[in-house]
Amino acid sequence: MFDALLNAFRAPDLRRRILYVAGILIVFRALAHVPIPGIDVNQLRNFFTQNPLFGLLDLFSGGGLTNFSVIGLGLNPYINASIIMQLMTGVVPQLQSLQREGEYGRTRINQYTRYLAVPMALLQAYGFLALLNANRVLTTGFNLGSFDTVTQIITLMSGSIVLMWLGELITEKGIGNGVSFIIFAGIVSRAPSAAQIFLSSPDLIRFILFVLIAVLAVGAIIYIQEGQRRIPVQYASRVRGRRMYQGGSTFLPLRVNQAGVIPIIFAVSILLFPSQIASYFTTSQIKIVADIATGIVTLFDQTSLLYVVMYFLLTVGFTYFYTAFTFKPDETAEQLRKNGGFIPGIRPGRPTQDYLARVVTRITIAGALFLGIVAAVPPLVGIIQPGLRNIALGGTGILIVVSVVVETMKQLEAQLLIRQYEGFIR
Repeated sequence: MFDALLNAFRAPDLRRRILYVAGILIVFRALAHVPIPGIDVNQLRNFFTQNPLFGLLDLFSGGGLTNFSVIGLGLNPYINASIIMQLMTGVVPQLQSLQREGEYGRTRINQYTRYLAVPMALLQAYGFLALLNANRVLTTGFNLGSFDTVTQIITLMSGSIVLMWLGELITEKGIGNGVSFIIFAGIVSRAPSAAQIFLSSPDLIRFILFVLIAVLAVGAIIYIQEGQRRIPVQYASRVRGRRMYQGGSTFLPLRVNQAGVIPIIFAVSILLFPSQIASYFTTSQIKIVADIATGIVTLFDQTSLLYVVMYFLLTVGFTYFYTAFTFKPDETAEQLRKNGGFIPGIRPGRPTQDYLARVVTRITIAGALFLGIVAAVPPLVGIIQPGLRNIALGGTGILIVVSVVVETMKQLEAQLLIRQYEGFIR
């Protein structure tokens, strides 16, 4: 990895791209410390301490929410819009046909995602400010007729759009996926808080346990994320027009973890949402309502083993759901048939579709168990070692950080390999 970085810096164009990405990330971190007026900082920190759901959102914004900065919403509206568009692509025929049109279709879907992110940002800014006002965090009050509230909503929305633009710049002129890099930088910026925990109360056993789990987690993430089942595919010789295309053999790569980090986000949102809503009614004057709300908060307490078990099971279930939603065996089988390809020993058409569905179901077992363990281990460690409970880098953060680093290094190595071939041809 280090050799690839050194070789990349020796190439002028790659060095320029890497420095460009570094400059964009510096701008992102600078914006994260530009606050919006009208907030009680102490009340805001107490609010995030008592609300794990918003702590998760703050993780993806790189601390922008706890600072109430101009980019406080982070890329959450864009992420939500992307998930909605992916789900809609599976059920809306027009989007399905657009997805099959190659690069043009993907460009149009990405444009629709950006359009959808704008109203999502407005709604999230409105809801977040209303919630802060209900918890007496805002010093300016909350009124859509006031200049302060309108300015705060527009600022939060504009900050999210600026982050989308910075991500597009990284994708276009830098290295790797810009949105992933922004999220990566936001998560990594929380790492110093973990160091402060160990420095404030040094404990050798706790530190060794943390390092051991971190090393094992990184190794497992790389192993599973790069794991794939290669399905052999044969292509027969075919004639198109006046040209004859020679047949050959290749493979169809099926990744063990095709769902990425989405199942963990779904699972933790479902687990935290009921307790978040119930917490608003724990002080109700109606005794039965207060008792039910207190019971729900206790049931979904992050320090209980029941929470860890539900987190694990939900992550496994959503992995199967999202994989089944995104991977279409019928479309893959049809594409193979149209291109004259077939799997040795499997007839084209419905038998190929059934075979692919069966293989994906089997390999998803490893991916689902992997995601479930990555999600459940951090809260489990927090139960065993309460001092590690407040460490910002959880399983989701480590998974995103490692995935972004691995994908970026693969792109750097690919760029270096292209330059080696060009030098050889010259």
